[in-house]
Amino acid sequence: MKLVIEIAGMAFDARFETEKAPKTCAAFASRLPFDGKVVHVRWSGEAVWIPLGDTDFGVGYENHTSYPAPGQILLYPGGISETEILLAYGGVHFASKMGQLAGNHFITLTSGLERLLEIGRLALWEGAQPIRFRNG
Repeated sequence: MKLVIEIAGMAFDARFETEKAPKTCAAFASRLPFDGKVVHVRWSGEAVWIPLGDTDFGVGYENHTSYPAPGQILLYPGGISETEILLAYGGVHFASKMGQLAGNHFITLTSGLERLLEIGRLALWEGAQPIRFRNG
């Protein structure tokens, strides 16, 4: 399934990583369209995240990493920190105030990677930015 992710008025094509994270992809796809706000990370480096509190996607770890590449999107299903979605735009070591975290890499951007730095800059200097995940 193709996706479009709109952040701060910029559109990015993306794909689900269904072979590597089938449960996470299915759980998230069932909630499309998905709207939220991204804010700049505090401990992880060059990324933005969507804080989701105690939201339960009903998944555990699959295809998890602490070091996503730019354009990779992770779902942290909760546990020692709150549930969240993280989008890397540069170097990332995924963490929280509780320490290192690992999230499920379940979406990869397939276009617009050169604009990710602008998303990071906007979130860092201008605050929360709208994000929408929808079928492409």
